[in-house]
Amino acid sequence: MRKFLFTLLLFIYYLQVFAQVPTVGLVLHEEGSLDDGYVMFSPALGYDTYLIDKCGRKIHSWSGNYRQGVNSVYLLDDGSILRGGNSNNSVFNFPGKGGAFERIDWEENIKWRYTYSNAKECQHHDFIVLPNGHVLLIAWEKKLIGEAVAAGRNPDLVGTEVWSEGIIEIKPLGSDSAEIVWEWHLWDHLVQDYDSTKQNYKNVFEHPELVDLNYNAAFFNDWIHLNSIDYNEELDQIMVSAHNFNEIWVIDHSTTSAEAAMHSGGKHGKGGDLLYRWGNPAAYRHGDESDQKLFWQHHAHWIPKGLPNEDKIMIFNNGNLRTPIEYSSVEIIELPIDAQGFYNNTLPFLPTEVWWTYNDSIPQRFYAKNTSGAQQLSNGNILITNGFAGTFFEIDTLKKTVWKYVNPLGAITYPQGSTNLVLNNLFRSTFYSSSHPAFAGRMLLPGNPLELNPYPSTCSITTNLPDAVQLEPALVFPNPSNAYIHVQLPSSVQRYIMFNNLGNEVMSGDITTPTFTLHVANLPNGLYRVYFIGNEINRYTNIMVIH
Repeated sequence: MRKFLFTLLLFIYYLQVFAQVPTVGLVLHEEGSLDDGYVMFSPALGYDTYLIDKCGRKIHSWSGNYRQGVNSVYLLDDGSILRGGNSNNSVFNFPGKGGAFERIDWEENIKWRYTYSNAKECQHHDFIVLPNGHVLLIAWEKKLIGEAVAAGRNPDLVGTEVWSEGIIEIKPLGSDSAEIVWEWHLWDHLVQDYDSTKQNYKNVFEHPELVDLNYNAAFFNDWIHLNSIDYNEELDQIMVSAHNFNEIWVIDHSTTSAEAAMHSGGKHGKGGDLLYRWGNPAAYRHGDESDQKLFWQHHAHWIPKGLPNEDKIMIFNNGNLRTPIEYSSVEIIELPIDAQGFYNNTLPFLPTEVWWTYNDSIPQRFYAKNTSGAQQLSNGNILITNGFAGTFFEIDTLKKTVWKYVNPLGAITYPQGSTNLVLNNLFRSTFYSSSHPAFAGRMLLPGNPLELNPYPSTCSITTNLPDAVQLEPALVFPNPSNAYIHVQLPSSVQRYIMFNNLGNEVMSGDITTPTFTLHVANLPNGLYRVYFIGNEINRYTNIMVIH
């Protein structure tokens, strides 16, 4: 009879849970989701970076001194994060401006703070940490009208100034300094056929390795708008996403800074000229609108070694101005490259078609007009960030959505059930496996969901809790209970931690005897899990409280 009553109460409890449809936080968790790890993200309006488990529960957070804006954040091997932030540069006053860096350790101590931001240049959007600990960043570089015209820009297509781009490698020093150890500047790699009396005059069609100074030229200062950067250590190459050109570019990092300013030198003999470009052949006069593949894309990167589709290129294709309708997609392409890292010279640059693509079955239903990204996961799934909507979701190898989370942190912290979310956007989210070095030796216990008034959840993940074996039911009695539960432990332990069904810790304490009593009279009705942690085998038990 007791077993029947227990089963009936569980059935009624779960009926009540499923009757509520979540709208923020975790909204979908199905079989096939890669749960052995955590997702990190930073709301654009906030100063904090969050790590959540795949049940949408807070695992950890780091607080910074700069608003995140639409800038990157990365988890480092020691458990610290390197976070970009808005330096409030008044010259480069445009979405995506950054300029501020903070390395914040696990205990939220600021270990390094640095700004790359002044009246002539400002880091923006993305950066990446190199294997040697250096930081590779992209930066706007202001050019005056006279400089632009002298370089060959049509004077009828210049606003108040022109923002070019640079790639800067810095070596962090001390707590607040850095040394520039390598640099590349787009202004050294221009071509124009508008004015033969000015610099950079050549046939644009014959020089795809250079960037046409008059392509996409307008009164808008932000001419190129790089929005992502990646590095391939094996190839010693850099990839950037040129948003306003609808292209990705690859350059050689094996050059010296002096060679990077020229058209020769480095492993490929091309100095800092483009080794490869793809997405919009019209930008170098080898195609027209019908050949365009990318539309204001973000997060172009090599898929890391050891993952499915390794060495291919993944791109979040935002789809702005795509015809006949605007919609977003995730593209994977194969580079036309040999084992030594040299590219096929066929023009327009190959491939003619993408290797793999994802978009919604109703295309316009998935549309992120800015920011966003995608990440290959180890089990073949892909984590996709719709940054504009503050939503990230995971698709399996059949392109079925198996996990979805909506950022509840925006203009306010939204309660569960909210539908009209304002300013909950973000740059992108990143999945980190539980085997990541940052988590070694740390007990990552789940806390509260980030949204207010969370619904009860049936989501259950044990990979982020101590490895444990279940106690025999006979050693836990009475269960269910309304007042106390006796637990007989087969081996010595030092501590217990109890979680409710949301994964929130509700009780904890030390244990000094093998027979232990849990007092549950003050707990609400529900299902709970208790972990008993010791030096030998950790154990757990499920209990039901019924008043």
